[in-house]
Formats: sequence, structure tokens, C-alpha cells
Amino acid sequence: MQYDPRQTNAPAPIEPTGFFTGIQLRPVITGVILDTIATYVLGALYFTFAVAKGTATNEEAIAAYWLTSEGLMASLLLGSLGTAIGGFYAGYKAGRLEMKHGGLVAVGSIILSLLLQLVAAESELPEWFIGLSLTAAIPAGVLGGFLAEVFKSVTGGGRAASSPGSRGSS
Repeated sequence: MQYDPRQTNAPAPIEPTGFFTGIQLRPVITGVILDTIATYVLGALYFTFAVAKGTATNEEAIAAYWLTSEGLMASLLLGSLGTAIGGFYAGYKAGRLEMKHGGLVAVGSIILSLLLQLVAAESELPEWFIGLSLTAAIPAGVLGGFLAEVFKSVTGGGRAASSPGSRGSS
């Protein structure tokens, strides 16, 4: 059977999708905010319960700890966990393209981090650590989006990605 272009039910031409096609900004922005808050809260909880263990410390001692190798490693892991939490939220709330939404949360967090470093006076963090933490953000955000996709498929939650007419409000 040959294709007749005069038919009324002719198939639509195949067109490539753009990078930002299907992206919802509200979950991404909320994920960046959640990432920032989660990173600070996780850092404070870690320092309070794992390092200080209830003893009183001053600001100099806290700042000195975060510059040690143990503090830098904890900061990297807790920051990546915060980005994964933000990526999970964005992917789950978006309901589709979960990993892309998680990756965009990481990109937003990188931009916010760079802006905060420009505003800050003099950063005492080593440059290699800043580069490493910025590099670790993308995989962490995508991992959060992937976990949202897995969580959604296991629990049956989130929005139905297969039906284009079932768009709910976010």
C-alpha cells in the first residue's frame, strides 16, 4: 500500500524534540530551593550530631572543621545528597522526563552556587574541591530524577506520563 498525501488521516511528519520540550519550570525551581535548604540542614545536623556531639562550639571551630579533609568529604557527600533530594522532588512532581528534570535541578544549583561564590568575600575552599563539587552535582541530580522514576513506577504514583491529555496542575 502506497502513501497518498491527499488522505485526511495522513501521519504527521516526524520532527525532532527540543532539549527543553516537556520541561516544567516550577518543579525545577522548587527542586533547586529544596536542594539548597536540604544541603544546609543536612550539614547542620551532621555537624551537631556527628562532630560536635552536643558540645558547645564557636564559629571559628565550625569553619575550621569544614576545611579539614573529613569536613570537605562530608560536605561533598551531603551536598550531593541534597542535590539528589532536589532532583527527586523535581522529577516526581513533573511526572515525566524525571531524569532531565533532576539534571536541570543540578544545573540550577550549580548556577546558584557560582552566584553565591561571587557574592561571598573570599572563599577558603580549595579550587579543586569547588570543581569536584560542581562536577558531582549533575550525576547527583540525575540520580535523584532516576530514583523518582523508579519510585513512581513501583508505587504507581505521580502523573501518568503515557496519556498526553491528563495534565494536572502542579
